[in-house]
Amino acid sequence: MYILINFFYIIAGFKWGDWRNWKKYYSTILFFIIGDFLYNFLLYKKTMWLFHDLVLPNHTTITVLAMVVTYSATVLIYLGRFPHGWLKRLLWFLLWVGIYISAEYFNSKLGFITYHNGWNFWWSVLFTAIIFFILPIHHKRPLLAWLISIIIIGALLSIFDVKLTDMK
Repeated sequence: MYILINFFYIIAGFKWGDWRNWKKYYSTILFFIIGDFLYNFLLYKKTMWLFHDLVLPNHTTITVLAMVVTYSATVLIYLGRFPHGWLKRLLWFLLWVGIYISAEYFNSKLGFITYHNGWNFWWSVLFTAIIFFILPIHHKRPLLAWLISIIIIGALLSIFDVKLTDMK
């Protein structure tokens, strides 16, 4: 399943992504990837969600594939075509949250993602909205995005009662 999803992201990325200006988005792609690495590293012992697949062997393989392909294509399309005007930006934001959440919904129904330790689909909706809210902020004001991210990470660690001993 995840190979197919990433295949679609490769096609979409090449078709609609702003590849000519990839250097403009490079730090935001890395920001997106670092966020996922932090989740996978810090919550190794107390995961909130796990990916499963029929072909790919484990969560780590699926996650690394997503980091390299999905996140890169997403940033190149999302920021590369980021519209002007608040209404257009809101609709663009809602479209991308909808794309990610639709994929997660179907993956959860098919058993390709499972939730753990209090996390659920609705937390994913909120978290996905935060991601797509913060990506353009990082693109324009990276330090502000890092500050917001640190606050959000701290809040989530507190809400889900993740202790230092729960970390790897």
